[in-house]
Amino acid sequence: MQVQALDHVNIIAADLHGTARFYAKLLDLEERDAPPPLTPETARWMFDADGRAIFHINSLDCHRTFERDVMPGPTGSIHHVALRCSGFGEMVERLEARGAEYQLNDVTAIGLRQLFTMDPNGVLLELNFFGD
Repeated sequence: MQVQALDHVNIIAADLHGTARFYAKLLDLEERDAPPPLTPETARWMFDADGRAIFHINSLDCHRTFERDVMPGPTGSIHHVALRCSGFGEMVERLEARGAEYQLNDVTAIGLRQLFTMDPNGVLLELNFFGD
């Protein structure tokens, strides 16, 4: 057994459709319906250009197979979600056009530029750009 890749990140959102729009516009992700029994009113799945699910966004009242108390906001034990990206300059332009707060971190030893920003639910995103 081996882990092949990160499959997706699930976010519980007070504003389901606003959160889906955030990820669609900022990261060029495609918003799709989740499979039944989930509905478009309770779940939106966000896919990359290769058809891989990146984020599953669920409303507060969405059905969950593993039920536990969840509240939108700071991400508890999970500090951040990191995504490997390309197009550093374009991303900075998008963040600035949104008026979004962000921090830049350069890790020159490995040719990495990082942008840190929050989604509408307080999920910290680490956007990683190697050699970009």
